[in-house]
Amino acid sequence: MSLIPLDYLMVALAGIASYYSRFWEPIIEIRPVVFNLPFWLFFNWVLMLALIWPVAFALAGLYSMRGTTRAVDEVSKIILGCSTAVAGLMFIFFFSRSLFDSRFIVLAVWLLSIVFVIVGRGLVRILQKQLYRYGIGIHRVIIIGAGRSAQEIAKNFTANVREGYRAVDQFADFDEAAEAALRESASADKFDEILVATPQLSAETLDRLNDFSYANHVELKYVADIFDFPVNNFLINSIAGLPVVEVKKTRLDGWGRVAKRLFDLSGSSILLILLSPILITIAAAIKLDSKGPVFFSYRRIGENGRPFAYIKFRSMIVGAHKLRFDEQFIKSQQNLRAGTPMMKFKNDPRVTRVGRFIRRFSLDELPELFNVLIGKMSLVGPRPHEVEEVDKYGNFHKRVLSIKPGMTGLSQVSGRSDLDFDEEVRLDVWYMENWAMKLDLMILFKTPLAVLKRRKGE
Repeated sequence: MSLIPLDYLMVALAGIASYYSRFWEPIIEIRPVVFNLPFWLFFNWVLMLALIWPVAFALAGLYSMRGTTRAVDEVSKIILGCSTAVAGLMFIFFFSRSLFDSRFIVLAVWLLSIVFVIVGRGLVRILQKQLYRYGIGIHRVIIIGAGRSAQEIAKNFTANVREGYRAVDQFADFDEAAEAALRESASADKFDEILVATPQLSAETLDRLNDFSYANHVELKYVADIFDFPVNNFLINSIAGLPVVEVKKTRLDGWGRVAKRLFDLSGSSILLILLSPILITIAAAIKLDSKGPVFFSYRRIGENGRPFAYIKFRSMIVGAHKLRFDEQFIKSQQNLRAGTPMMKFKNDPRVTRVGRFIRRFSLDELPELFNVLIGKMSLVGPRPHEVEEVDKYGNFHKRVLSIKPGMTGLSQVSGRSDLDFDEEVRLDVWYMENWAMKLDLMILFKTPLAVLKRRKGE
C-alpha cells in the first residue's frame, strides 16, 4: 500500500509535465495555443483527478502484486491502469458537459503517466533489490523436497539473492520430525513461507501441511515440476458422447500463432533497418580479416522437423564445419558438451579473429533476422537444431521441434551454452507449453544481459 502515494505523486508530476510540454516553444510553433488555462487552475484539477489513477491501478491488480513479480507483468498492468484512468477521465468530461480545452494535454497525461509511474516503480525495484542483498525485506523460505526441482530452486535462491528469496532450511518430507522442527521455527519467526518442490507427497501429507500453514500463519506454495515434463495444455472435447482429453503440444495455436508471426514480422523488419550500419560494418570486417564469404549457410532443422537454410555471419575459417566430423580433430579438442548430441570446443582453433569477437557478443547471429523475416525462425524460441545433432536426439529431445527455432529463447537467457543439454531442452519445452506474448517480451528484455555474460570456453 506504500506504493499508492508514490503512484499518485508520479501521476501528478506527469500532469504538470504535460501542461508545460503544451506551452513548450517547439510545440507552440507547430500548434499555437488557442485556449486560456492558468496553471493554478490546472494544478487544482490535477490534484483532484489524479486520484482516479490509484483506483484504476487497484482494479488492474497492481496493489496485490509482490515486489518479486516480473517487471514485464507490472509494466503491462501499469499501461492497462493508465489507459483505464484516462478512459474514466474522458467519461467524466463527457457527462459533466465540459470538454477539456486541450486534447494534447490529455494525450500527454496518458503517455507521461505511464512513463512516470514505470520510472517511479523501477526506482523502488532497484532500491528493493539492493536491500535484498543485505537481507532486508527478503522472503525466508522452507523447501519441502529433495529431488531435482528442490535442488534447482535452492541453487537459484543462492545465486540470485536480489530476486528476494532465501532458503533457510530444507526437508525431504513433511514427517513428524520435520513438522516439529517447523513448528519451533515458526514460533521463533524464522521463516515466511513453505515451498513444496516435490510431487511425491501423499494427499494426507499435503492436507497436514495445509493445516500447518493455516495454524502457524505462514504462506504455502507449490512448485510446478518442469523437470518431469508436466502436461500443461489440454482441451476437453466430446466424441460419440464421451469426454475426450486432447493434449496440446503448445499454446502457439490459432490466434496465438498469428500474433507471434505478426510480432516476428514487424520486429525483424524494424531491427534490420536499425541494425543495418552494424551489419555492413561486420560484413566488411569479415571480408578484410580472412578469405571466404561473408555469410555461412547450411541446413538446420526447424518447425515439425523440416530442414531450412540457416544463415549467419562467417566466424570460422573456410571448411571449418567439415572439421567437426574429423575424428583426429575432435580427439585433439576439449568438447564442452561431451556426452550430448552437441559439440562445443574450448578455445576453438577454427574461429577467426573477427569471428572470436562477433561470437563473444552473438553478433554472428544477427543475419538470423532474415530467417525470421521469411518465417523460418522466430525472434523467440528453442535454439536452431543442426541436422547431425537431431539424428542423435532422443524422443523427449524432439519435443522442441514442434515450434519454430528462435534467435533467443528461455534456455539462452537462463544460462546459454553453459546449461546441461537435457536442462536446456526442459526449459524449451516449458516455454513451448506455457507460451504467452509477455513471456516473449521478458525473454527479449533479458537477452542483452545474457549476451554480455561470459560463457564457458570464452
